[in-house]
Amino acid sequence: MKKKHQNAFFIFGIAVLIVMASQLDFAEAWRSIKHAGYWSAAVVVLWALLYVFNTMSWWIIIRSGQEKDKLQADNSRMPFTFTWLYKVTVSGFALNYATPGGLMGGEPYRIMMLSPKIGTERASSSVILYVMTHIFSHFWFWLMSVPLYLLTQRLSPFMAAVLAAMAAFCITAIWFFLKGYRKGLAVSGMNILRHIPIVKKWAQPFVEKHRQQLDTIDRQIAALHNQQPKTFLAAVALELACRIASALEIMFILMVLMPKVNYLDCILVISFTTLFANMLFFMPLQLGGREGGFLMSITHLGFGLAAEAALNAAIFVALIVRLRELIWTAIGLLLIKIGGNNLKS
Repeated sequence: MKKKHQNAFFIFGIAVLIVMASQLDFAEAWRSIKHAGYWSAAVVVLWALLYVFNTMSWWIIIRSGQEKDKLQADNSRMPFTFTWLYKVTVSGFALNYATPGGLMGGEPYRIMMLSPKIGTERASSSVILYVMTHIFSHFWFWLMSVPLYLLTQRLSPFMAAVLAAMAAFCITAIWFFLKGYRKGLAVSGMNILRHIPIVKKWAQPFVEKHRQQLDTIDRQIAALHNQQPKTFLAAVALELACRIASALEIMFILMVLMPKVNYLDCILVISFTTLFANMLFFMPLQLGGREGGFLMSITHLGFGLAAEAALNAAIFVALIVRLRELIWTAIGLLLIKIGGNNLKS
């Protein structure tokens, strides 16, 4: 990546980090950190491990494409280290925290970092495929939460309607993604942009100029699903495992307030919270979406707490999670500047 592009991503990220930090009540944040004690550190360390899941998923997608194309004499070797890819993964997610929809900062950065090593088309297809897999795992995670709720919680008429809508939405989305995996989404996605009033002026000439490259990307995306199902399933399984393991964050935080926390309830909290936050994808930094999700899910599940105590627990969880996001955003931005394209393991 060119130095000026690297600096642009870094400056953009720093500006966003300042905005994120400005939303916090620092006195309240410090009180929460002291109250959480070593569990605050446990939450930060947990995400160092969760990013390993994300990196492994992206790693096997890239490796699969390399083995298929036989671009190197020794296909067992990658043109970069796992450590380098971990760095890019963390920095990509740090940029994603800042942007509406989460896909406007991190993905271009990943493509620009990876292109010099494996070529622009393969870099683009691997990033698009990873993003598809990342989102695809969310729909499976949310769908999995429906029977989990039925098995562990009392069902009210309101929640029955919510769960039915949730299941229908996830099944439809899974069908759409499976179709996209079989045929690719690059061309069809760009064709959709051609019909959006403001964007179409840019999208139409872009599609006409890069039709061949987009077709190549779609073929590479379809190849993983159609020709290498084990790799596809492994990538999805890693992302789904990451979603499930992320519930440990909620468990660690709630253990400060109540030592006997049910991990299955924590899975439901993170499931409903991420679903609600992603419904508000258009909000920069997901401000309010994540917090609102915690408030609704924790107060609804109750955890055996009185209404006011459940509300305070939800606020406490939301604050610690926001602090963790700030810390990892800062780490990701530092990694943009540290090591450049030549980080070695």
